[in-house]
Amino acid sequence: MATDTITIPGIEQPVTRIALGTWAIGGWMWGGPDDENAVRTIHRALDEGVNLIDTAPVYGFGHSEEVVGRALEGGRREKVVIATKLGLNWTQDHKVFRDSRPERVRDEVEQSLRRLKTDYLDLEQVHWPDGLTPVEDTAAELEKLHQEGKIRAVGVSNFSVADMEKFRAKVPLSTIQPPYNLFERGPTERDVLPYAHKHHAVVLAYGPLCRGLLAGKMTADSTFPKDDLRSMDPKFQPPRFRNYLAAVEDLKAFAEKRGKTVLSLAIRWVLDQGPTVALWGARKPAQIEGIRDALGWTLSKDELAEIDAILKRHVPDEIEPDFMAPPQRSA
Repeated sequence: MATDTITIPGIEQPVTRIALGTWAIGGWMWGGPDDENAVRTIHRALDEGVNLIDTAPVYGFGHSEEVVGRALEGGRREKVVIATKLGLNWTQDHKVFRDSRPERVRDEVEQSLRRLKTDYLDLEQVHWPDGLTPVEDTAAELEKLHQEGKIRAVGVSNFSVADMEKFRAKVPLSTIQPPYNLFERGPTERDVLPYAHKHHAVVLAYGPLCRGLLAGKMTADSTFPKDDLRSMDPKFQPPRFRNYLAAVEDLKAFAEKRGKTVLSLAIRWVLDQGPTVALWGARKPAQIEGIRDALGWTLSKDELAEIDAILKRHVPDEIEPDFMAPPQRSA
């Protein structure tokens, strides 16, 4: 298939600019796991040409990585670039907190290698900064693991520019992973994208569909159970929810004029913003449909301006996704 690709520094194999995100596959905060569907979903993404899979230990407390490892058995591993993360720990009752101590870094890498059934990680990312551990200490341990051949490239997620500078002084920084979509733009456009351009890093944009909002299938009657992340997201609560839905309807009409879906428009918009990869979250094979529609075309300057006007009309004040930040660990 015709596709967009990009090269992540430190990884020889070019990757598709749409990656499969596996948070939902882990089940935690998404209504529980469904492993058979998850494996079929991964295989469907590979069949569609996707060769980058993004996962993390905290996605189902190891479960997402285990499912990815299972899905890549039988000769698929060498064809795929695996991106995972570290830096989050949890209690026995699954209370998550930040933990990037060097000993934890090494332990997490070893556990990820085991769960993913591989002897190297293409990309290891620090999920959130740990305010009680010097950034330099975390980075130095990752550089050791890089030198040992267990990691091919290193990235960070949800980091400030100041922390990225400290991090990059100890280990090459290949990727940056922030939340980024049509409704959540500010910090990424202000800080992350300029930094990525300057230092030749690739931006892995998570949440490009804003937790399903930009898929175009929600209505004012949509509800979310307590264990669903969206039940805590202010965008999905009244009265703001109706404003976002109205914006989606106008974006849908705009996309249809181009013969596109609002979902493919939202992904294409992310890809047109710079050295970006969009993380496409899915837990069912049917949710892979539409990947091809987002590739092989671009938005013009006039079209980008029209999109901005739609957003300004319906949601002039951006709500940043701060609610997702896990707490710092206790000393």
